[in-house]
Amino acid sequence: MPSYFDITIKLIFGFFCLVLQINLSGKGNLAPSSGIDQLQNYVLGGIVGGMIYNADISLLQFLLVLLIWTLIVFTMKFLTTHNRWIKRWVIGNPQTIITNGHIDVQTASKNSLSAQDLSFKLRIAGISDIRTVSRAILEQNGQLTITQKGDATIKYPLIMDGQINSEALELIDQTEEWLLADIEQQGYSLQQIYMTNYLNHEIVITPY
Repeated sequence: MPSYFDITIKLIFGFFCLVLQINLSGKGNLAPSSGIDQLQNYVLGGIVGGMIYNADISLLQFLLVLLIWTLIVFTMKFLTTHNRWIKRWVIGNPQTIITNGHIDVQTASKNSLSAQDLSFKLRIAGISDIRTVSRAILEQNGQLTITQKGDATIKYPLIMDGQINSEALELIDQTEEWLLADIEQQGYSLQQIYMTNYLNHEIVITPY
């Protein structure tokens, strides 16, 4: 039977570990935008909840497990930010559900998105006529991002953290060569760019 002192100390360390992860990795786990943010919360909660009442697990072992999990979280955060292939494997890619008013039923079914769920998401977005939808994309967190016909501004950055978003280029029917030539003309290299947006047919660059 663990003492109340041990339980209190473990709770305090668990609390400070959570605060540390939030402050160092951003606010993603407060409003999860991907599966890795959700997993971070679940596992950390399981570690704290499963170990504080176990008298066989010493305080040192508890701290080591918290440290190992924190290192795993930050390593995956770094890799998914700087490597598009690892990001695609760990977090996944947005899935196009509607193109020019036509629903991709196979993609919707693959993502377990029923007709009722899709209709509900469209109603929330204020879409009553699916024919007005140029493209609807299912995000990693299950939300739907909708671009309507006639909208000259796409809702996805062309470049994020120095990496080209090829899916966003497809939305505007352009190539990486076109994008690189434009940012070079503006005096930037790819590694210097934090984010690049396409607004009203213009490339707007935010450097580091």
